Amino acid sequence: MHSLKEHDTVKYNQAKIPFTEQVTEFIESLPYRLTGAQMDAVRDIMADMDSEHVMNRLVQGDVGSGKTIVAAIALFACATQGYQGVIMAPTEVLANQHFKELTGLFEPYGIHVALLTGSMTAKEKREAYQEIAEHRADVIVGTHALIQDKVEYDNLALVVTDEQHRFGVRQREKLSLKGGTPHVLVMSATPIPRTLAIIMYGDLDISVINELPTGRIPIKNCVVDESYRPKAQEFIRAEVKKGHQVYVVCPMVEESEALDDVANVVEYSEDLSQKLDSSIHVAICMAR
Repeated sequence: MHSLKEHDTVKYNQAKIPFTEQVTEFIESLPYRLTGAQMDAVRDIMADMDSEHVMNRLVQGDVGSGKTIVAAIALFACATQGYQGVIMAPTEVLANQHFKELTGLFEPYGIHVALLTGSMTAKEKREAYQEIAEHRADVIVGTHALIQDKVEYDNLALVVTDEQHRFGVRQREKLSLKGGTPHVLVMSATPIPRTLAIIMYGDLDISVINELPTGRIPIKNCVVDESYRPKAQEFIRAEVKKGHQVYVVCPMVEESEALDDVANVVEYSEDLSQKLDSSIHVAICMAR
């Protein structure tokens, strides 16, 4: 555990959430064993939430390191103590993914998970608002829709933000204020030096998950220029032949006059379709 607290600016904890036997049983019931680093992060979080002061913690770990299940354990502990918890994701695709995963984990324990995103119909949103306000929803998953003025929480004690760098500081504060002084847990896959973390996140404690779960292949990152594209396309062909899938992320959805040199989904998918074998199907997926 690495502390970033430079000044005593923490708030008094009005929602103590202990590391109960029920939380331990939930962890032991998982279909896999947590890594040592994941358990260290869980202990950090649970110690914070049961302390005299409100938690304000960043959990940093590479993609695939298991940050989400750590957050899920915190949300489970929160719900079993009669509080509400929320997790805010930067895209609807990720929000839906979290919703399905958490629903599967929590349903056997009678913990109800609700979803709230911008693309939901007016009727679906009204139903979600009512579920949240009446505390029929114990855990709420969503996007920026979670901070709308129409959303009223009941006993909100934990706010989790996924990939915090995608949100502004005011957005996080607005969500936190909906619960008075809830615990705050931030997740990020971006390695952040201590000094930069202070600038980006303020007065946070940091837990680092530096182990991959058993069977997980390490993520490899590299930066290349456009001359590398033919080699990348060969890689795609080889992986598809093995029965795998490949996804490509573009910074733009459609062509922009202001940013005419930036790759967009529509044109890039057409270009890729022409350059790859006809047997390889290229599809477009865009979050609204």
